[in-house]
Amino acid sequence: MSAGFDRRAIPAGSREWRWALPDGHEIRRIAIAPPVGTPVRGSLLFLPGRADFYEKYLESMAEWAAAGWHVSAADWRGQGASGRMTANPLVGHIADFSIWIADLAALWRDWRAATPGPHVLVGHSMGGHLVLRGVAEGAANPDALILSAPMLGFVTAIPRFIQQIYGRIMCAIGDPLRMAWPVSEKPGSPLDLRATLLTHDPDRYADELWWRTARPELEIGPASWRWVERAAASIETLSAPGVLEAVMAPVLVLAARHDALVSWPAIDAAAARLPRGELVAWGPEARHELLREADPVRAQAMAAIASFLHRALPAKAG
Repeated sequence: MSAGFDRRAIPAGSREWRWALPDGHEIRRIAIAPPVGTPVRGSLLFLPGRADFYEKYLESMAEWAAAGWHVSAADWRGQGASGRMTANPLVGHIADFSIWIADLAALWRDWRAATPGPHVLVGHSMGGHLVLRGVAEGAANPDALILSAPMLGFVTAIPRFIQQIYGRIMCAIGDPLRMAWPVSEKPGSPLDLRATLLTHDPDRYADELWWRTARPELEIGPASWRWVERAAASIETLSAPGVLEAVMAPVLVLAARHDALVSWPAIDAAAARLPRGELVAWGPEARHELLREADPVRAQAMAAIASFLHRALPAKAG
């Protein structure tokens, strides 16, 4: 994006609104249309990660819109400004990830019917996990899929084969809705080190804090122990033989080998299982939020996305 883009303002002409899911729970959505006169490439739906909100990605969404895409985004149920699932508004909770998959199916039907094709689905971190699972289970059928640092495994000292069991134990010995860790994005990480887990760019990190102050409803903290247990279960669901092999859409996977939150080996292994998967990875110059990294890495990530879309969904002549 140009240096003049204001990451702390909703782009002019955007539409923000609240939309009711089939059970009545309202989620927040945004739509950004391409500039007048720009040839339309199709439509792109972006879904953020845990404790995320779409304001963090306005820069990337505006860049995609400038390239001719009708861009939309939404906050997951219980995340961002889409309400909360517990009495404590700082706890990120869901009773089961299947609820989010059903929400994705409803959102996908509404969005796809209202926007021009081809249709592209993009997910970051937990959002990447959910959209990949949603496609694998038939909740969405995009023409192309882009995953940024997808949550396909955790960076933790707890071995993967006992993570769900550990989560069940922690839910059994206390309130499953209680916070699973005290601060930050990772158990044991002081709050002032949170930025070092996400990006090398202090200004883009500061944008997130600015939005949390400007829109206090976006504030959220650690996940519940039930979320942790259900996340581990959902990861095992995706790991089952034949699940990823059935995803026939072209998929671009972006990842940081030194990601401190999601497992690089799990991402690498999953990408290899996708029949039409492409993997682009970075070394120590990149952290978890690739779309909010310092300019050199972010530019590479956006270029990789543009190249992938050009190859997977060539623009129609005329």
